Amino acid sequence: MSSKENAAVSQLLSLLESRYAMRVLWALRDGHPQTFRLLQDSVGGITPNTLNTRIKEMREAGLMNHGSDGYGVTASGADLLKRLNDLQAFAGKWVTNQAKKK
Repeated sequence: MSSKENAAVSQLLSLLESRYAMRVLWALRDGHPQTFRLLQDSVGGITPNTLNTRIKEMREAGLMNHGSDGYGVTASGADLLKRLNDLQAFAGKWVTNQAKKK
């Protein structure tokens, strides 16, 4: 991987490592827009200020947008979520393996 590619991955991971960032995106994975309140409920435990900050960051990054029906993911956001779908399958296997260790 080139240093330019490493920098791009690092920049994306930095954005996604922000508290609740992944949860905000994940809450929109079904493709249906959500109002601010519904998105807050879907994420759970997030304060309005933090949600506003994450929405702003995700919009600036081109991963989310706001339309007449509420907040949703852009084509880039949908592409990222598609690529993260394998995470769900991995998480299921990982949890099972962790339980076996105990």
